[in-house]
Amino acid sequence: MPTPAQFALILLALSACTDHCVAEIDASPMSVAIVPALPQLKWPADLTGSQSGRNLDVRPLVVTGAGDGSGRLFVGTQHGTIHVFGPNSDGSDRQLFADLRDRVSFDPKINEEGFLGLAFHPDFATTGEVFVNYTGLHEGDRERRSVVSRFRVSPNDANRLDIESEEILLEIPQPFWNHNGGTVTFGPDGCLYICLGDGGAAFDPQMNSQNLQSLLGKILRIDIDRQEGGRPYAIPADNPFVGHPQLARGEIWAYGLRNVWRLSFDRKTGAAWAGDVGQDQWEEINLIERGGNYGWNLREGRHPFGPGGFPACRKLLDPIWEYDHSVGKSITGGHVYRGKAIPELSGHYLYGEYVTGQIWALKYDMGSGKVTANRMLRASGGPITTFGEDDAGESYFATQPGEIFKFAAPKDR
Repeated sequence: MPTPAQFALILLALSACTDHCVAEIDASPMSVAIVPALPQLKWPADLTGSQSGRNLDVRPLVVTGAGDGSGRLFVGTQHGTIHVFGPNSDGSDRQLFADLRDRVSFDPKINEEGFLGLAFHPDFATTGEVFVNYTGLHEGDRERRSVVSRFRVSPNDANRLDIESEEILLEIPQPFWNHNGGTVTFGPDGCLYICLGDGGAAFDPQMNSQNLQSLLGKILRIDIDRQEGGRPYAIPADNPFVGHPQLARGEIWAYGLRNVWRLSFDRKTGAAWAGDVGQDQWEEINLIERGGNYGWNLREGRHPFGPGGFPACRKLLDPIWEYDHSVGKSITGGHVYRGKAIPELSGHYLYGEYVTGQIWALKYDMGSGKVTANRMLRASGGPITTFGEDDAGESYFATQPGEIFKFAAPKDR
């Protein structure tokens, strides 16, 4: 039993250790220019609401290149429209790539449904295939569902999607209007990864995230270049739960997630990064592993959640980073910067806050398993709906009203 003096020295040592640990994380602001990416962009009146005397947010949710070397930039909106811009565009050359509003359910008052995900086939230049994730049309709560589909580009116009070519790959019933996830993206393995939220309401009342017979609260992985078992896709043989149909769906790659927004792959290392939106107190960033259980709704961030909450344990993977609701209340996950315009940003994971508009650059040391930097890039601004990359690896983000920004080298460099 230490004496009071010894105890005071222990507390002082612990305090010094804590200060030292905090000091190891570089939290200094980073000077990065944020500039309009499409300064001459004018959204059409049917998206802004001006044609009907309404004031609507455009809600861009996807910004991406096609990976085909064309240098085009594509922007998908929650309404169900996809727009294409030419290389080095100022925004004035906007074309409508696809209008899917006749099959997408979107209501601004129900702000987590709609057109939520867009991905181009890794060999898009040859296949012309595009993959989407959206909320299908429904009446009230009946037939509420997420739809994952394949489309093909028009054979007569590379800047138009053939909307009659839709092939539905998956339809996943949704019990509530929120927590739909929505990311569809290709990994370096050529498989399509699909993010689905826990089904909605609050607290995951149906325990979907921990239920391996449910696709909700999961990241799925499918092979879209093959068909098997009567499905328009195949389940890769190395998925973690293949061969146990009585216990788990074979499509599942990772689980125990609440509402991933968004998932991305580091184009240099292949690591999978996910921002998972929190419930009561904690927003988190996870590195996604094959078969990983990320704890929801037994844990929120690195903390036990609710009356049945679990302490930290080896089988429940904690996030590499978290922040509480005194900082922000809804994370928008981004991607690891691998562009050339801002060398000092290379290797940093970009992420932001939907509510406060903040943006940070997080640096993580894979060897030590520690975050070494979390640097502010923007202190406030409009609600951040998504991040994106062009084919060259340069980075963008969008805000709810419809602004598209690009990260650039500081002017004083």
